[in-house]
Amino acid sequence: MATETKPVQEPKPTLRDRLSVLSERNFCWFFVGYATSLFGSSMAPVAVAFAVLDSGGGGSELGWVMASRILPIVLVLLAGGVVADRLGSRRVMLAADLLRLVTQAAFAAVLMAGRPPLWAMVALVGVWGVGEGFFLPALGALVPDLVSRERGLADANTLLGLARSASTVAGPAVAGVLTATQGPASVLAVDAVTYAVGALALARLAVPPRRAETGAEPHSVLAELREGWSEFRSRTWLWTTTVQMGLFNLLVWAPFLILGPLTAQQRLGGARSWGLVMALYGAGAVLGGLAMLGRRPRRPLVAAVLGTLGWALPSAALAARLPLLWTAFAALLAGCTAAVVDTLFTTTTQQNVPPDVRARINSFGALGAFVLGPVGLALAGPIAAHSSTSAVLGFGALWQLAAAAAVLAVPSVRRMRGADARSRPGASV
Repeated sequence: MATETKPVQEPKPTLRDRLSVLSERNFCWFFVGYATSLFGSSMAPVAVAFAVLDSGGGGSELGWVMASRILPIVLVLLAGGVVADRLGSRRVMLAADLLRLVTQAAFAAVLMAGRPPLWAMVALVGVWGVGEGFFLPALGALVPDLVSRERGLADANTLLGLARSASTVAGPAVAGVLTATQGPASVLAVDAVTYAVGALALARLAVPPRRAETGAEPHSVLAELREGWSEFRSRTWLWTTTVQMGLFNLLVWAPFLILGPLTAQQRLGGARSWGLVMALYGAGAVLGGLAMLGRRPRRPLVAAVLGTLGWALPSAALAARLPLLWTAFAALLAGCTAAVVDTLFTTTTQQNVPPDVRARINSFGALGAFVLGPVGLALAGPIAAHSSTSAVLGFGALWQLAAAAAVLAVPSVRRMRGADARSRPGASV
């Protein structure tokens, strides 16, 4: 009679274990460069906004400039995935950092020279967006090549998420002080320097060669896109969670970003209160990232989808007209769950897609997740005007609960197991 093998109880990881991925040369170099460039990138939007306003622009002009950054990202994402899979992620990211370095340096220069025309700012921010559109698909494809141990991949993604979260808290605060005292040009000059640090770190990496370096014959761009799309849609768990993310950005996050400040102005105390809410969201993401170090759920997608329930909390708090303290606490919890979700989804994708199409799959995932966001930003205000702010935010919160339940009903989501769980003795498939 066969006896059931009990899973081996692993010792609880220490802080040193959780940070051991930083001892790997490639990842350590990349982490330092990426964290530095992130800090600059989080400062730049504050400087750009005040550059437009200081040049005599208003809300409409600011909208044009901000949109000129988002639109190129969406347009070049798919091409960015193809190029990264063909040439190698490191090369593409290095080129993107150099492009953004030149762009931000040029923007700083034209601001120092006087008041630039609107078209110049739109053009410079658009080129900045092109660089980001090529950088993003390559990022998720590069990280697995920087970590020698698969078990360290989750910790690597967690640390990168921590860097993103910390930059969203520290970057705008520093940018506000610099913009007020030295002007927007100084902030953009600092941003250019941070891209130089990121490019230097990328240049020092030693990663496996890609097709362009091994001599493999590339297919046409359309053929490679079809191949990436085929790999993407063949994984039900992947496209299902991507649809969930896309509808979250449309129905939950975009209305929250538009109607949240409006609600804060009307009854929570204004900009200072809204700043507190968003700061606690960022702080929650830092705490969630710290909590994820060394933790690898056996069923990562189940844990991630359950984590998305936290995203309903801030919208629900605003819809229920809760006081500032409870709204801020809801944002803190949402930030915590956001860090967990990001780490688990990213790691699961990296571990379960072929390396040769990883960047293209990332580009389809990013496009699906973000393409509807601008629509939500545009429609949230008019719809709230015809119904009510509470109705729009409340619908978003309820949608998030229903969407999580629907995704959890997908068998491939429930069955997906983490790499650690698959490798444990006695683990069932």
